[in-house]
Amino acid sequence: MAFVLVALVYRLELYADGAMFSYAVAVQDVWAFHWHNISGRTSVFLLTLLPAEFYVGLSGDPWAGVFVYGLLFYLAPLAGLIGTFAADRSSGRIIFLYACCSTALLCPLIFGFPTEMWLGHAIFWPTLAVSHYANRTVVGTGIVLVMFLTLAFTHEGALALEFSIVAIFAMRGVRDASFLRAAAILIVVLAACAAVKIVIPPDEYYTEVFLRAALHFFDLKIFEVTIVALLFGTMVLFYVLLAVVSRLTPERAHLYAAAIVVGLLSIYWFWFDRSIHASSRYYMRTALVIVTPMLGALAALLAIYGDSRLAWSVPGAEHVVTWLKRRHALPLASVFMLLTLIHVVETGKFISAWTHYSAAVAALATSNQSDPALGDTRFVSSNRIPADLNRLSWFSTTPYLSILLADFEPKRLVIDPNGNYFWLSCATATANERAQRAVPPGTRQLISIYSCLHRS
Repeated sequence: MAFVLVALVYRLELYADGAMFSYAVAVQDVWAFHWHNISGRTSVFLLTLLPAEFYVGLSGDPWAGVFVYGLLFYLAPLAGLIGTFAADRSSGRIIFLYACCSTALLCPLIFGFPTEMWLGHAIFWPTLAVSHYANRTVVGTGIVLVMFLTLAFTHEGALALEFSIVAIFAMRGVRDASFLRAAAILIVVLAACAAVKIVIPPDEYYTEVFLRAALHFFDLKIFEVTIVALLFGTMVLFYVLLAVVSRLTPERAHLYAAAIVVGLLSIYWFWFDRSIHASSRYYMRTALVIVTPMLGALAALLAIYGDSRLAWSVPGAEHVVTWLKRRHALPLASVFMLLTLIHVVETGKFISAWTHYSAAVAALATSNQSDPALGDTRFVSSNRIPADLNRLSWFSTTPYLSILLADFEPKRLVIDPNGNYFWLSCATATANERAQRAVPPGTRQLISIYSCLHRS
């Protein structure tokens, strides 16, 4: 619920790629603008963008549609947890418990950036629970199939989550009916994904872009950022201090160790830290693809063990279950609170920077400043924004953001002169300009001029 409240209050649906998605909703052209290029992510389109675009048509209010888009997008984790709770039949609802932990610890890494893995993570957990506990009937199998399809079409990385679900079922035995059902459904889903990619291919402009993005999806360099170092450093430091302090006071060692870490974090934030976890939120989607299945495997191990369905004796399984359930509970709770503290502070820093950056873009979009060298007298360079604020920029969507922040009536289109990625072709932008839409035609003309300067 905090995700929803914070996102809507600070308009985080406009951040980075969200600016272009929000603009596409406002001008009622989401599929034509971009989503036909990423047909493998149709679930996100159907669940968030299409309803928002439809609401613009009903209300005639572009801002209402943008709000609906943000609301539906950021509601996904809550909806996923509700679905997981309803489907989980494990002892103590252990899958739901791990879903909560995963949501609290992983989702803040990408919170604010509109990556489709936000929905992928939200749908993974109810899919895992449904796959385990749905009745082996036509209706039950149909529900599992729908969940698998919905998850698969959130993001290409979600296929890794689906493979992990099937692999997890192997702990129940390769002849288990649920395993065989999940494996068969996965084959159907893979065929469906391939068919959609063939029938609805991306525009030629995007082919190389998507290939380059796919090749770098699992590049370990994306984890060389401050937030990752801070999270891992905090965990390591806590357990080192715990080992030392426990020799003096075993009962309260976790409290003293946590207090020391909080003190050191405070010193770091107040005197040394100058970082902003902003653009790196996009790349942290890879962390969700890697870590979410690990947490899912632990949850499933506990659930299967509790249901007495473990197919064979796994060396050390009983020790792992005992450790996860009973031992080290207080230290784990302390680590959880420390990592949550880091997420709260880093999110607060991000929101503060985003607020100031948004104000700067809005001021520039409504000003009389101009940089005709960019192609039109109504264009102005984002380089006029101070460099410290411009850390929040996302060069390819700055023009769309300037329109949104100027309440769809900008005097100037704010453009990053270093931009080399252009969302719309001239034909697509021109067609939208000529159509009847809720956004003023003069505003849409600016996007048409900008697009035709860069793409035929």
